Amino acid sequence: MKRQIITIDKEACNGCGLCVDACHEGAIGLVNGKAVLLRDDYCDGLGNCLPVCPVNAITFEEREALDYNEEEVKKNMEKKNMIKEEPQVQRTAPQFSGCPGSQSRMIQREIPTQKVTIPSEVPQSMLNQWPVQIKLVPVNAPYFDGANLLVAADCTAFAYGDFHNEFIKNRITLIGCPKLDEGDYSEKLTEILMYNEIKSITVVRMIVPCCGGIVNAVKTALINSGKMIPWQVVTISTDGSIVE
Repeated sequence: MKRQIITIDKEACNGCGLCVDACHEGAIGLVNGKAVLLRDDYCDGLGNCLPVCPVNAITFEEREALDYNEEEVKKNMEKKNMIKEEPQVQRTAPQFSGCPGSQSRMIQREIPTQKVTIPSEVPQSMLNQWPVQIKLVPVNAPYFDGANLLVAADCTAFAYGDFHNEFIKNRITLIGCPKLDEGDYSEKLTEILMYNEIKSITVVRMIVPCCGGIVNAVKTALINSGKMIPWQVVTISTDGSIVE
């Protein structure tokens, strides 16, 4: 049916997120730093988001759209509120049994107070936790709380020379290969986002088409978790340069 519904000008949007907070139905989210209408049936067409947009990027249009689904909106908002209202408990490392190589642990590094340049010095690793493989990492690992998350295709670290300083430093790292690993990462990533307060997500992929799977998995996880987290995608070319 045709009805009045919002439309968002992505070119004008500055990604401030004010419309996300103003929408009481959870219809708007931030994707790639821009506001988007996540689901037509979540938008009631009343336009609470319009007056808060500082750049007038949101307007009304009349088009074919699903009916406003009040029942689904209610379920979605109840789910979000349950996550917000969960009591904060002190996190401890989960009890472990199995292969020692997949045991969750933090990596403590001593940062020198003065930078010393030695021509033969081996560059220091910036990795802060273990394991790093998406399928191995426990969703309730303590290091996820308040983390800036790096989700990277495994080839990127080999292609980009300064990967540790540019991307791993000050982030919690997850790697995978969407072409070779069995299954979809989105379910695991959704759990990580739902059970932890992640501050931001940086996705690093190769320019090859099959690497788009890791971006789609993060996008799906953001939508399924109902959390609006700032995220960005960086693409590495096969010659080791950043292309976007």
